[in-house]
Formats: sequence, C-alpha cells, structure tokens
Amino acid sequence: MEQGENSVPVVYLHEISRRYRQGEATLTILDGATLALWEGQSVALIAPSGTGKSTLLHIAGLLEHPDDGEVYVSGTATSGLSDAERTQIRRTDIGFVYQSHRLLPEFSALENVMLPQMIRGLSRKETVARSREILAYLGLGERVTHRPAELSGGEQQRVAIARAVANAPRVLFADEPTGNLDPHTADHVFRALTQLVRATRVAMLIATHNMDLAARMDRRVSIQAGRVVELD
Repeated sequence: MEQGENSVPVVYLHEISRRYRQGEATLTILDGATLALWEGQSVALIAPSGTGKSTLLHIAGLLEHPDDGEVYVSGTATSGLSDAERTQIRRTDIGFVYQSHRLLPEFSALENVMLPQMIRGLSRKETVARSREILAYLGLGERVTHRPAELSGGEQQRVAIARAVANAPRVLFADEPTGNLDPHTADHVFRALTQLVRATRVAMLIATHNMDLAARMDRRVSIQAGRVVELD
C-alpha cells in the first residue's frame, strides 16, 4: 500500500473481483485488482476499452458491488454497509465527473452546482455562496445564470467539475472527462481539474485515453488480466 506507514489511503481497493454473466458463459472483468488512492494525488487509469476501467471506477465509487474483495473509504470497510450508508458516503466523500457532463438542462450553472449541496442538507444561502465561489474559481463567474444550452462544451464540463466538488469530497472519479472535447478545450478543462486537486488536496482517479494528459499526473496505472498494474 506504501505512502507512509501510518497514513490511510482515501480509497483502497483490496483484491477486487467482478464477473458478469453472458448467456451461459461468465465474463471476468476484474480479478484480484488492488489500488490505493492517496490524498492530494492524481492517478491516470489507462487501458483499452473493455478491460474494466468504468467497472473499477463504479466499484471504487460505491455505485456497484464487487463479487469479491473489499472497498475501504478512509479506512472503513464498505461491504457490510446498508444502501443508505453507502449513499451517504457518496454524498459526502465522493465526486464524479463523466464524459458527458450530465447537467440538468432546465437549471442554470449555479443551480446545477447548488443541487448536490441542498440534497446534503446545506442552507440555500450557504449553497449559493459556495457555488458562486467554485464557479468563479473555474473561470465561470460571469456565466452562473446561463443554462447548459447557453454554454460551450468546455464550460459545461467545468460546471460538471464544480458540481462534483461542491460537497468537498475526499476523492474525485472522472471517466474520460475530456473525451468529447477538442484538444485545446480538453487541456483547459484538465488544467482546471488539476488546479482544484492541488487546492483541495482531493484524491483523483481519471480513466483516460489521452496520453498527454496522463503524463502530467502523479501516477499512471492500467488494468491487465483483471489486475491493476503500475505503469511507471
């Protein structure tokens, strides 16, 4: 597990296995995968399509149960938790950014960022102030009242990033977050993402095919024969 004898990873996947039924056959996607994510560290997950990148992210983010193994969040085993307890951890400790921004089209940028905070139970006054602060930090201070259709692709993805970090999560998962963007916009969004990681000390795992972006992260890992392997 490394990185300090007494420190605890934000998320630790231990011997994770995941299998799916395909007719009468069983398809093994993950087979004893182990990965530690540390505070303030960015990790690129690089692997061909179909090798289990999204499955790994979903299991690490408590969206899916593994068939075997354990997911620890801040040292706490999660396999025995109820659905309500897992949902609470997702709300407070985990943020997600997807390839498609998944913003609610009827709401403004500000309202999209406010929603997860209000679901958590924060006051409207507090959510407005925090959402404006995050959007301004990401260069969207003048766009807070705009709806998604009025924003560019890069702006929409930055709103999605703001929404993902609105509840100050301890870990951020991103699944091809720049995959739908042109190279210049992708670089801009990536810089905004890494800026936030450094400023907030959040752990980050990004599944990406972009080798240039991956090279700028702290670690690079892949999935080979169902296991996570360090690339350098």
